[in-house]
Amino acid sequence: MKFVDEARIHVEAGGGGQGSASFRREKFVPRGGPDGGDGGKGGDVVITGKSHLTSLLDFRYKRIYRAEKGKNGSGGNKKGRDGKDIYVSVPLGTIVYDEKDNSILCDITKDGELFVVARGGRGGKGNSHFASPTRRAPTIFQHGEEGEKRDLNLVLKLLADVGIVGLPNAGKSTLIAKLTDAKPKIGDYPFTTLTPTLGVCREGDDMFVIADIPGLVGGASQGRGLGITFLRHIERTNMILLVLDATSPDVEGDYEVLRHELSSYREEILERKRIVVINKIDLVSPEEAEKWESAFAARGEQVMKVSALNGWGIEALEETIREKGTQRVTDG
Repeated sequence: MKFVDEARIHVEAGGGGQGSASFRREKFVPRGGPDGGDGGKGGDVVITGKSHLTSLLDFRYKRIYRAEKGKNGSGGNKKGRDGKDIYVSVPLGTIVYDEKDNSILCDITKDGELFVVARGGRGGKGNSHFASPTRRAPTIFQHGEEGEKRDLNLVLKLLADVGIVGLPNAGKSTLIAKLTDAKPKIGDYPFTTLTPTLGVCREGDDMFVIADIPGLVGGASQGRGLGITFLRHIERTNMILLVLDATSPDVEGDYEVLRHELSSYREEILERKRIVVINKIDLVSPEEAEKWESAFAARGEQVMKVSALNGWGIEALEETIREKGTQRVTDG
């Protein structure tokens, strides 16, 4: 399935039904009073969160959502039926913006959460409302109000506790596959990961969600490479894993690139809990691995050495993640 994390839709709530101008006409009441019923309320447009959804792809094929209009009132003081609401399902983590002023209408983070983004119009009053001692046969009635109309921008920010970031080919996909139940595409070439991957790590009743973000490159925060499109998906994470390739010709330079791109995108991201994960240690000498561990520890980083391919150090990394805590950020 193609991953889509931005969409634009148009929503229209239903207009209210028209009130009725009617008079009682019975066998022995030839000139009965007004009995026009009210029109029904128009249906609302409601955004609802669905945990089984992972992308905004459906909105590429349907962009306009209209709720039902309220039905007209009728004689006998019969009120028109209210219009049916329309429910627009979105993945958890979707932020809904009003395109007119770019204000946030809602941030859907819970399964089944509901938010009315366009309210249906009120039904018009029938002529029975306008009777008075001096106006006994009013022909006045009201038309229903129009429903609200809005253009909305939907932006998905994945809900994950831990975000994995690294340069292309650092072994992030293999790492998330070892840590969680995720099954990402894995290959020995850059940009294997073209979309974010979510995985769940479970141990008994304890669990946390990890997001693998497509590889960053220098200049990603300014729009270069694939990473800029997906940097928003680490905004809600409480912990970052900086994955470095131990076989890189410039491990320290790779580390600086990651720090720079994260801080350039959103500076407070570097204030969150962080683990530097030196991957592929099975491909370098123990002395080389120790050198980088000492170098980053001297900079105040917590460092873990692993071989995601062989599973070395994975259990220790998982335990460290649990110990540091993984409560996600909800206002990012």
